[in-house]
Amino acid sequence: MPNIQSAKKRVKVIKSKTLQNQMLKSALKTYIKKFDSVVVSGNKADAEAAFRLAVKKIDQACAKGILKKNTASRKKAQLAMKLNRAIA
Repeated sequence: MPNIQSAKKRVKVIKSKTLQNQMLKSALKTYIKKFDSVVVSGNKADAEAAFRLAVKKIDQACAKGILKKNTASRKKAQLAMKLNRAIA
């Protein structure tokens, strides 16, 4: 454990920020899983709505530094391919 006051504060801040990041990652995974389940069900309108929401959440996670830019781009491309296969 740190002895210096500023180091103690950094430990507390890092702990809370780690928790926030975990919550955002978990929510992102939930939106992606919801999209996958809607695609499997075959409803075109719901799939497109779920796709837009998942892409929005991926972009938000990228903006907050939760995901790297290329990772976010890859995930969006994978979702778009799933959507296009389901619609076609």
